[in-house]
Amino acid sequence: MGYYDQNYPPNPHRRKNKGWLVPVLLGIIIGILLVVVALPALQENNVLPGNSAEQGQQEGASINEGTQGTNNTVNVDVSTQITEIVEQVTPAVVGVINIQQQGDFWQQQESNQAGEGSGVIYKNEGGTAYVVTNHHVIEGADSVEVVLADETHIEAEIVGSDVFSDLAVLRMSGEQVEQTIELGSSESVKVGEPAIAIGNPLGLMFSSSVTQGVISGTERTIPQDFDQDGRADWQAEVIQTDAAINPGNSGGALININGQLIGINSMKINQAAVEGIGFAIPIDSALPIVEELETTGEVTRPYLGVEIYSLDEVPQAEWRDTLNLPNEVEGGVYVWSVEPLSPADQAGLKRLDVITELDGTAVNNMIELRKILYQEKEIGEEVTVTYYREGERNETTLTLGTQE
Repeated sequence: MGYYDQNYPPNPHRRKNKGWLVPVLLGIIIGILLVVVALPALQENNVLPGNSAEQGQQEGASINEGTQGTNNTVNVDVSTQITEIVEQVTPAVVGVINIQQQGDFWQQQESNQAGEGSGVIYKNEGGTAYVVTNHHVIEGADSVEVVLADETHIEAEIVGSDVFSDLAVLRMSGEQVEQTIELGSSESVKVGEPAIAIGNPLGLMFSSSVTQGVISGTERTIPQDFDQDGRADWQAEVIQTDAAINPGNSGGALININGQLIGINSMKINQAAVEGIGFAIPIDSALPIVEELETTGEVTRPYLGVEIYSLDEVPQAEWRDTLNLPNEVEGGVYVWSVEPLSPADQAGLKRLDVITELDGTAVNNMIELRKILYQEKEIGEEVTVTYYREGERNETTLTLGTQE
């Protein structure tokens, strides 16, 4: 059997169906309308992918044409308040060279550059300029050279220095000095405000280096051991900043956003795990010392005439067994020796007496006693000393003297 219509001729009597013609014509007309009307609108709105690719090629061509053309150098003049202030202040910040005499193999004296630091020109009057720097920068110097911002070397004289405040004053010719620094106030300094340090980190090779940060803390106290015996001799009051302060920056300027001197850069914590902690001597506490050094060449402070040590350095057992202190005594200083004819000697103080109060103010350690003497008392002032001897509480009055 064959399939339907297979190998059979068409039926001549079958009627032909012509109903397909109308739908075909309508489809053609609609297609033409879509091409004519809708396609431009689709291209205009970036709906068709072909259009985006073409546009990208055109943009790429424009970019390639730009890169293949001549590159134009753009010069940008960045001028801010900081750059202007630094430009103004930098000539007042100098390098300080510590020169010491040493004997060579033939016992002949030769100059040796023992160290470098920084300084600040704060006054230039009558042809004489004055520089403030750190005591430790010029310590042991036989002579000192000041290096201006333009690398001019000027021989300077050490007017005076003070180990407790770590300040020193130098005097030199002011003929080539172009700028002195404007003095500000450290009392109004706020934590978080901008701070700029200017100095010579690592020596004159990096002279007039500028670092910027903020004030990290005010009225910080840092223990100082001057004789390197492991005991703190003094508590330095400092400003803390995260502006980088490195060896050679010592004695340089810490300024505020107005270019005013608010501190003398002094030190940083030199530990591998510590970063961004530097210290400066507040200008408000430095100025009276600077003026005294400039006038007299030294800082004269009241003294008792005793060698003392903090009670907390003695084992608690010795408080009872040797010093016979009662339980209510929680701190103080013990007298190790008394200078003959000193105020303490004339007032009757003796070895192993324990001082606990000065004029009614508690003294818990050696640093507190020195702070009371150096910051609150005057030479020639009478002071009431409360002390314990063999367990008994005593009082005596002495007149503060000055160390010769």
